[in-house]
Amino acid sequence: MNWLKKHPLQMKKIFLLITVTTFLWSCKTTINNSSSKQEIQVNINLSDIKNDKVLVTLTPPKITSEEIIFSLPKIIPGTYSIDNYGKYIDDFKAFDKNGHPLAVTKTDDNNWSIKNAKALTKISYWVNDTFDTEKGTEFGEGDIFSPAGSNILANKNIFLNTHCFVGYFSNLTTVPYKLQISHPSQLWGATSMTDMDPSTTNDVYVTSKYSELVEHPIMYAKPNFTTFTVDDMEILISVYSPTGKITAESITPAMKTVMTAQKKFLGSINTTKKYAVLLYLSDIEGKDAHGFGALEHPTSTTVVFPEVMPVDQLINQMKDVVSHEFFHIVTPLTIHSKEIQFFDYNAPKMSQHLWMYEGVTEYFANLFQINQGLITEDEFYSRISEKIERASTLNDSMPFTTMSANVLESPYKEQYLNVYEKGTLIGMCLDIIIREKSNGEKGILNLMRQLSHEYGINKPFDDQELFDKITELTYPEVGNFLRTYVAGPTPIPYKDYLARVGVVTTTEKVVAPLFIKGQNPYINIIPETKEIIVLPDIELNVFFNELNLKGGDIIVSINNKAYHLDNIYDLLNESLNWKENDPISVKIKRNGKEQIITGKVKLPYEDAETFKAAGQDKEKLRNSWLKG
Repeated sequence: MNWLKKHPLQMKKIFLLITVTTFLWSCKTTINNSSSKQEIQVNINLSDIKNDKVLVTLTPPKITSEEIIFSLPKIIPGTYSIDNYGKYIDDFKAFDKNGHPLAVTKTDDNNWSIKNAKALTKISYWVNDTFDTEKGTEFGEGDIFSPAGSNILANKNIFLNTHCFVGYFSNLTTVPYKLQISHPSQLWGATSMTDMDPSTTNDVYVTSKYSELVEHPIMYAKPNFTTFTVDDMEILISVYSPTGKITAESITPAMKTVMTAQKKFLGSINTTKKYAVLLYLSDIEGKDAHGFGALEHPTSTTVVFPEVMPVDQLINQMKDVVSHEFFHIVTPLTIHSKEIQFFDYNAPKMSQHLWMYEGVTEYFANLFQINQGLITEDEFYSRISEKIERASTLNDSMPFTTMSANVLESPYKEQYLNVYEKGTLIGMCLDIIIREKSNGEKGILNLMRQLSHEYGINKPFDDQELFDKITELTYPEVGNFLRTYVAGPTPIPYKDYLARVGVVTTTEKVVAPLFIKGQNPYINIIPETKEIIVLPDIELNVFFNELNLKGGDIIVSINNKAYHLDNIYDLLNESLNWKENDPISVKIKRNGKEQIITGKVKLPYEDAETFKAAGQDKEKLRNSWLKG
């Protein structure tokens, strides 16, 4: 079973970062290669990369049909996007035992028909990477989401998502794969798999079938990694940083704190023995990755962020992203439907239950932090409030099961992001119902443990039976909620459910970002000079007005620190720490002349609805919900 997950970075701070980014950038042992009845042998040559392409050769077992189809995935489960990985394959050839070519017809982007297949002993093809061709398009609109893609940078980095490089025969998906990768000695392959070859220039991995192979990404780079153990799980943190700015050691303490807390929260539900976090940092000035976020595999996570991000901000985003990805150990790795267990990479049928795979996962990623004392109660309520606000901008009457089953098509795919918003809130409401009906003794984590025992990694459920099974394991009220609010069109009254645990709404003034309002920045970059300019012809906020800054002004420095394109994120990050009435000195260039403006910081405020605990009558139930 293979599960990959696209995480679109919904947290507020990363949303600010990506919005500004988008805006600114718009202006060893030798393996016997004889054919085997027991396995498919794959060789990937990273030592002789030509024109940013990698040669892959594949030796199949004995083929018994006159014709056979070889395929690269059209889609991988969890990305919810048709990506056509076959488009990145060049010069596909098939050969008999004497090296003579066999007739091959490419039938579409992802499939090759091989004639006289009984004589087939080898195929070969060249693989292009995906990072070089990214244009910064929206997810699902052209680019492959970077954490699901590939990078080929000879002698420096190969970001090797195996589904980008290795294909499958239509009737041989359950045959074991033996993967041999030759590579320069200075590059080391970080993965959750176990290398069976002690050589420094050759790696060998064996998996039981194709879907297991594509569960395991590998990142080759000069060693920049750490390992640590939490309980009985070995965790690997590997980083590729083009300039060496970011080291694995710099982010490991935060990762260890988060993952230790997650393991404690999950308890016995998790049995994974090795987990890898592969972080690729992009040089966004060049032809490089622009799809920032993470992609989940059952025993690893691939993450892509811009290297220019300040270290403390990177660590904070890594904590949020890895928190989500790690919880996919529960679902869908352990609990999943037949659509996932028997996923068809070229003609997929989607499951109805993204509310659980993504929504409950995202809910756990927030709940465990309050449960384990990593955030305060007010911070948790603020996150829930933000989820409700963002969910309100999407289609609240579209049945979630319908959207999920049809997520590859319009108008459903446009609502995909709601799996992280309304999906989270569905998990929260179910948790509250179960807590209330059990007098605080049980919650949704107990339900997931029961489902993992009922089903498990090798036993999928039928999509249509899940609600009945959940009702059987919990309470009729849970089933009524699922049928009304998840399978039906009725919007969820979130405030009513929060009131059950003594949480009510309140309005408070919060500091708004200084340099951006919503998705609209107040500043931009002049590409030719890399200077920061205040946008003309827009209404500026109180920060700009108090200092008499005007549209067209170029910000040269603030408090004697120069700012420009290369450190724009320093400005955005540092401004979050400015306090009301702090003294400030801004050097600007207006109409070609420099001047210094001094004054005090005036912060913009906005009304925000959030939640707070009220009264003590529900305190015991509320504490069991948050801390139980």
